[in-house]
Amino acid sequence: MIVLQLILFCALFTMMVKLAVGSSALNGLYFYPKPVQEKVYALGLTNRETVARKRKYFMIPFFLVMLSALVLIIGLWNGVRRFWPAYWQALLFLEVMNWYDGIVIDRLWVGHSRFWIIPGTEEIPFVQAWPQVMKKRGILTLIWIVGAALVAGIVVLLF
Repeated sequence: MIVLQLILFCALFTMMVKLAVGSSALNGLYFYPKPVQEKVYALGLTNRETVARKRKYFMIPFFLVMLSALVLIIGLWNGVRRFWPAYWQALLFLEVMNWYDGIVIDRLWVGHSRFWIIPGTEEIPFVQAWPQVMKKRGILTLIWIVGAALVAGIVVLLF
């Protein structure tokens, strides 16, 4: 059952990213490295205010939806009521999401799809190299150790 839940959780993650960018990679410019963003601004394709607004309009609902989904999976679907079982499940989901984002979303989807290439920025690398992925995901692995405790606390408080 947990494998199905992990698949659904990652599918929700993917769906939210796709909804955020819609039919143009420019809608997700906040995902790109600074050199790409600066080039896009210089080309006049968008501006900082628009990107900041789109980032806020994505990140707040994204965070709330993913947190709510995780709390509901652990507390409602799995019926967990105690802190430590909730913690270990939250940690598993957050770590799978972390590495899924780095490998499947960033390296595979973004790295191998022409959709993510913004015209005029083709010469600027925008997909993280494997060492960068490993470093970023390693740091996030440590952060999610704390994040899982917060999720477990919410589960215990609500259920």
